Amino acid sequence: MRIPDAIPPDGPPLVRSFAACLAAILEVDAADVPVPSDGADPWTPWRGWLATRGLGLIPVPEPRTFSWPGPWIAQLDSGAAALAFGSPPGIVWRPLGGEEPFETVVAGWLVAPHDVALWSPPRQADPATGIVELIAVAAEKEAPMVALGRASAIAGRGLEGDRYWRGAGTFSNAAARGHDLTLIAAEVLDALVLPSGERIAYADARRNVVTRGIDLDALIGRRFRIGDVECVGQRRCEPCAHLERLTAPGSLRALVHRGGLRADVVADGTIEVGAEIAALED
Repeated sequence: MRIPDAIPPDGPPLVRSFAACLAAILEVDAADVPVPSDGADPWTPWRGWLATRGLGLIPVPEPRTFSWPGPWIAQLDSGAAALAFGSPPGIVWRPLGGEEPFETVVAGWLVAPHDVALWSPPRQADPATGIVELIAVAAEKEAPMVALGRASAIAGRGLEGDRYWRGAGTFSNAAARGHDLTLIAAEVLDALVLPSGERIAYADARRNVVTRGIDLDALIGRRFRIGDVECVGQRRCEPCAHLERLTAPGSLRALVHRGGLRADVVADGTIEVGAEIAALED
């Protein structure tokens, strides 16, 4: 997702802001999105334009309770469109400005492929190797994260003493994957500056392991080790409104697609600060 440098200058507020949101989701210039200049209905041009990319617009029936680990378009009570993101969701960008909260959402649309079977996953890059910069756990959900020098990792459960190891995390679910261990790159946190000028301390990112030197996205779908602990990368650990509430305003938008990795522990072991992180041979 890339926020465009400009939004369409002409048209009703909903049309201008909706076109800008489409541009952000598809990472194109707003000028590339069709905007009828004669006040005509924009939906047919938008759907036709998206169809050339194999995409369509899906209405969201209950947008205030819609959780999606990616961007979608929300219509606010004022009539303007905004970008929503996360599970649970929050507003990450209002093309026309303002401070309308997520609770004012009255409608929503998801941009989705016509046939997901025709969409290929991105080619995996070489993740290189890295090290553990910090280990952190929280005994209870929403409790402050506590930094540790070392921690025991248990297959199917996570780090001993953490709320997810106890099955008591906010998103704990015995049938779900990717809750054993969360990782985030130190490079992301080092470069991140919130709108207030604040930075997010490593532990405050609420991930179990802060890494340095390794491409976490390249570990999705791969087995890897941290020290002598064997793990498998499941998916990106995208930010959400819950994380923003526990950190600082602006963290949701700042961490989109940079929130780290969700992984499962498949073999017990110990993780220590300074331990090597490396992908395993397929």
